[in-house]
Amino acid sequence: MRKFAQRGLFFALMFLSALTSTPSRAASIEELRIDWATYNPVSIVVRTQGLLEKEFEKDGTKIRWVQSAGSNKALEFLNASAIDFGSSAGSAALVARINGNPIKAIYVYSRPEWTALVTKPDSGITKVADLKGKSVAVTRGTDPHIFLVRALADAGLSDKDVKFVLLQHADGRLALSRGDVDAWAGLDPMMASAQLEEGAFLFYRNPHANTWGILNVREEFAEQNPEIVARVLKVYEQARKWALANPKEVTRLLADAAKIPEKVADKQLTERTELTHSAIGKPQRDSILAAGLALQQAGVLQADVDIRKKVDELIDTRFNSKLMN
Repeated sequence: MRKFAQRGLFFALMFLSALTSTPSRAASIEELRIDWATYNPVSIVVRTQGLLEKEFEKDGTKIRWVQSAGSNKALEFLNASAIDFGSSAGSAALVARINGNPIKAIYVYSRPEWTALVTKPDSGITKVADLKGKSVAVTRGTDPHIFLVRALADAGLSDKDVKFVLLQHADGRLALSRGDVDAWAGLDPMMASAQLEEGAFLFYRNPHANTWGILNVREEFAEQNPEIVARVLKVYEQARKWALANPKEVTRLLADAAKIPEKVADKQLTERTELTHSAIGKPQRDSILAAGLALQQAGVLQADVDIRKKVDELIDTRFNSKLMN
């Protein structure tokens, strides 16, 4: 009996050892769902070159691409668990997080000046104060929306002083060109297209009020699959560095993806898009915090929200070290 007891103890210890040595998080998944967007040129490089497909080929992981028409759509997809990774502006990600969207901001894909306030050259609008009583096309929950709210507040106005016409970005550009609205909170590449093709006038610009282009991940996905997240960011880094070394090719890829002339894509990329950052940290934290505090002061966010705490909850720097490998 003693011999059997010793043997039983041996097998029990072996079983416990196996349990503790087995990774607690999955090393591979059946499908990885990720967005691409015309406002995220790095995502276009990753998609068109099949870099994620190559990275996960041996795992048997299927890559499913979903186009995001704006930060609001990317964040909706993330909140609905329709995608695992989504591209947005930093400020839009913060508002989403405050509103209960369980996401983490993990990577910087661009430092853009992708939004400005736009009007037709003959509208008579030359400054933000001129918007009082006017109609403005805007996509709620995006950086252009937040940019507009901050611009109005700086001019002593609020959303009650203007008429917000809620449209997706491309529809906002079309509404402006048709004269259905007086102004538009623009977004590239549609904004660059409106400038070059229709002579649209950017009557208010403020590069510092444009928050960073951020790649977000569902919080649950990151907790369950940290290895997968690190591999996705490794691929993103590969694409970002390739984009920096091949600007003409990136212009062509953006033009093809967005179905715009190359001169429009070139204006967006050479004049208003910087791809020299990747690790998320203090600069992004400061920019997103400033946007959040401005929105709170403007009454868009509740006064009792701890903005600094929410920014800390949003930004996740744990994968930064992986970008160096």
